[in-house]
Amino acid sequence: MTQHAEGSREPRPRRRGQGELEAQVLAALHGARGPVSAAWVQERIGGDLAYTTVMTILTRLLAKNVVTRERAGRSFVWRSTADEAGLAALRMRKVLDGESDRSAVLASFVTTLSADDERLLRDLLGEAGGTAGAED
Repeated sequence: MTQHAEGSREPRPRRRGQGELEAQVLAALHGARGPVSAAWVQERIGGDLAYTTVMTILTRLLAKNVVTRERAGRSFVWRSTADEAGLAALRMRKVLDGESDRSAVLASFVTTLSADDERLLRDLLGEAGGTAGAED
């Protein structure tokens, strides 16, 4: 038996999803001591990522109001507006957005919560919902 040329190829690097990239960019910004350039972000999350990709992600995050930018000469510097809890929430939302059966994912998540976490979630939902659900 002979080995095909395909078998000797090195595996391609795993492609990162948009949500994963956004989380990495936000984590880099959160770790910065102040506003930073897109090139600084690119260097922190891995030089294999194209500068234009980093700019696209930063622009998307700006549209979601989780980063701000300010003019610095001819370019911009960027800053995260989210804290650690906000970053975790964004990652959770991205996971949920990537699933086709949101109801099943949420149901599965809720059934694995501890009693204390379930109580906390119910309290938070009660605060967020107010009386909006009472009219339905």
